[in-house]
Amino acid sequence: MSKVLIVGCGDLGGEVARRLLALNIQTIAVKRSASKMAGMTLIQADVTQPLTLAPLKAIGPEIVIYCVAASGQTDAQYQAQYVEGLRHLLATQVENAKLKHIFFVSSTRVYGQSQRHGTEPLIAETDAAMPIDFGGKRLLEAEALLSSLPCSSTVLRLSGIYGPGRLRMINLAKTPESWPPQNTWTNRIHRDDAAAFIVFLLKRVLAIPAAFPSAVTRACYIVTDSTPVAQYEVLNWLAAKLSISRPSHANLPITGGKRLSNKAMLATGFTLQYPDYQTGYRALLIEHSDQIFPYKPSFSGLKTMP
Repeated sequence: MSKVLIVGCGDLGGEVARRLLALNIQTIAVKRSASKMAGMTLIQADVTQPLTLAPLKAIGPEIVIYCVAASGQTDAQYQAQYVEGLRHLLATQVENAKLKHIFFVSSTRVYGQSQRHGTEPLIAETDAAMPIDFGGKRLLEAEALLSSLPCSSTVLRLSGIYGPGRLRMINLAKTPESWPPQNTWTNRIHRDDAAAFIVFLLKRVLAIPAAFPSAVTRACYIVTDSTPVAQYEVLNWLAAKLSISRPSHANLPITGGKRLSNKAMLATGFTLQYPDYQTGYRALLIEHSDQIFPYKPSFSGLKTMP
């Protein structure tokens, strides 16, 4: 039986674990908390404390997924969780002869480019990563640690994650007075699509099902949906669905941000469940209707939301 180690098993890592368990893949998770799901082996540890990772030396996983989240938005926290944390994890696997592949969940924050017009080329994996803030710089520094591994590896640069329980944009649309003063390009990926793509690549590496040989997996993928879009387009669309009056500045011109390509991701044969923001947020509006529409008794109307 294949053995997968997930280091960092929060919202995204937990969804990956759920899907792996459904495939009867032995799944071991490293978490700071003691909570776990049925069927999963839990090791309670902290990547910033290397001594707590000692049990990982004896596990011998074929696949490692590094999927941690920084505990705060500071340079020191990004350094500790992503750079030093990954370094500590890799040190536990230097004698693991079974290790085939490491997946590192990074972010499109490494791309600091700014675009104003919809006619500019989409940013792809072949474009240089030019981070402009500490988060992007530390993530890129962590990615570089994978270059000296004896096994293959893949960096997954995720755009903004949304999905179940992640209602930031919906809550922002409900408070027009809090809309940002600038309109920028945005990119997003639904949590379920991100988890599904990680599992999709993992199955390619492990040749699951066994009738198919393992497929070549690139060293880097941008993981995002198929529709880069202006932030205010999303807010205006959500406001209309919520029957919220929009602010007077609801049609600001685009002043920056970036537009990302998912061509390499889709070239693997992977299919997005939520290829654009409308598909994804429509599902969220239905799923969280009791929270979002507390005074609307009818649920059926949301099912046919245009």
